[in-house]
Amino acid sequence: MKISLSQFRRFEKQIILKKVGLAGQKKILSANVLILGLGGLGCPLLTYLAASGVGKIGIVDFDKVEISNLNRQTLFSTSDVGKLKVKQAKKAIHRLNKNIKVVPFEKKLTSKNIDNILKKFDIICDGTDNYKTRYLINDYCVKNKKILITSAISKFDGHLMNFNFKKKGPCYRCFMPSPPDFENNCQTEGIFSPVAGIMGTLQANEVLKCILNKKNNLTNHILIFDAFKTELRKSKILVNRNCINRC
Repeated sequence: MKISLSQFRRFEKQIILKKVGLAGQKKILSANVLILGLGGLGCPLLTYLAASGVGKIGIVDFDKVEISNLNRQTLFSTSDVGKLKVKQAKKAIHRLNKNIKVVPFEKKLTSKNIDNILKKFDIICDGTDNYKTRYLINDYCVKNKKILITSAISKFDGHLMNFNFKKKGPCYRCFMPSPPDFENNCQTEGIFSPVAGIMGTLQANEVLKCILNKKNNLTNHILIFDAFKTELRKSKILVNRNCINRC
């Protein structure tokens, strides 16, 4: 593909990076990514993927904007309260870059519609807030050999994982075989707003490295962030031989 003069000017500061270059920017412009959940993670993730020039971005959410979302969901403003997140997010992204193809799915993800939604995208980003949906997404990506980049936040903490199921390795169930008794998320435990921005941006960083096919990404690792202590830790995720996905 050719990059126009206006595209070159827009993405010049990325193109001059040796680890991106013109060839890398072309990869970004040709990429397609799906974002599941337009909450505290999905908003910065979508913003930076669009700003970087990812050509096609799918967004999945069935919620409407609530006033309590606005401390961390930075795509939305007070005037968006009561309106569908996918519609307002698409408008916000087109104000940033009208050339990005945003594909909205105003749906709750289920076992019945997951194939119809996810099969159209190469990289899947999970920013959902419940274990049932995370397991559903993980199992689909394992079966269909997708790249899955998943993140979660609560209180002052966040974690990020990257799985490339095109290759043999662990999955989310290897890390957490069964859900805890208590659903720990923003709704139940609260969230320090910068944590959402930091983790969503780190998620975007992982997506772009995968698009650029950079080896030094988080594949098969977990990155843990403690905002209160300002600490980052990275650990390897091991294959669980008892995993139901036979990793």
